[in-house]
Amino acid sequence: MDEHYKKHIARIKKIGESAKRRTEIYSGLASLDDRGTARSLGSLQRASAPGKKLQKIGFILFWIPEPLMITNAVAVPMIIAGKYMDKVYNGATISDVGHETRNTFGAINDIKEHMR
Repeated sequence: MDEHYKKHIARIKKIGESAKRRTEIYSGLASLDDRGTARSLGSLQRASAPGKKLQKIGFILFWIPEPLMITNAVAVPMIIAGKYMDKVYNGATISDVGHETRNTFGAINDIKEHMR
């Protein structure tokens, strides 16, 4: 019975430490008052995806009816370039970074558990 209570107490302590770290991080972020920093964080929050935009413009040009088909000659390379940019350009946002960090920590914890 003692072991059962010790496990619960240890778990509660871990939760308390985690909450304390989170509040410190949030209060640190709230104290940031630099406009450059705010602009940088904002651009990370809503990262643009130029490849998708290029593809959309290419498809719009492709479907414009025209007798000489000049827009088609421009649109197809735009679509191909957009697909290539999607593969190369990193349009990750802060939430994507958070998800990947959480996944990495989960994998590290699994490795630790298996090593015990």
